[in-house]
Amino acid sequence: MSNTNDPINSKVVIITGASSGLGEATARRLADRGAKLVLAARREDRLKALAEDLNASGTEAIWQVTDVTDRNQVESLAAAAKEAFGRIDVLVNNAGLMPLAPLDALKVDEWEQMVDVNIKGVMYGIAAVLPTMREQHSGHIINLSSVAGHKVFPGAAVYCATKYAVKALSEGVRMEGGDEIRSTNISPGAVATELTSTITDPDAKKAADELYEVAINADAVARAVVYAIEQPADVDINEIILRPTAQEL
Repeated sequence: MSNTNDPINSKVVIITGASSGLGEATARRLADRGAKLVLAARREDRLKALAEDLNASGTEAIWQVTDVTDRNQVESLAAAAKEAFGRIDVLVNNAGLMPLAPLDALKVDEWEQMVDVNIKGVMYGIAAVLPTMREQHSGHIINLSSVAGHKVFPGAAVYCATKYAVKALSEGVRMEGGDEIRSTNISPGAVATELTSTITDPDAKKAADELYEVAINADAVARAVVYAIEQPADVDINEIILRPTAQEL
């Protein structure tokens, strides 16, 4: 466990989408640095197993099944964090979906699902933690966008739109946060997670699988999250874009 001089030690961090991928990797990295963790996702078995594993190694971690598309559940998550630990230092808005398909495929239900998770989920997270962060005059909101939030790809128009929206929300938090609330927008390229598993369009799935042949480990993104959090309070890492070295797009 980290020493008491570590800037991350004892910080209270909420992580959505914590049951696998970037969320789980981030939880493990932060646990190693002595953070107090509030883990959220929809899969109870995975969440519980992760929390038990971290607690067994000395981390203070709680978990709560949370669907980020339900505002009340996200509010309840923030309340649980405050009740357990007395404050909320960092929110990692990580939950996201990427069911890629051309617009002509008219997968409108998938479009709406992406808007609900990727945009509304982020908004609900911000709304849930902002009052506490204002009250304690400090806080850090980290949003997971994507390279797709900087560049539009064929077959990914709606996904890209949601990630552009996340980038805009991150910048809004930065501009309105003043000297109290830090904002970081992290935009990964191809990372080995379950993200491509929601793609139902066969051509889009084939293209994504080809791109993800060069995917890097989720821990690469976790290290970026840690880097942003560990900076002193007067330093705000606003934007991190990271790709596999071999990724061209």
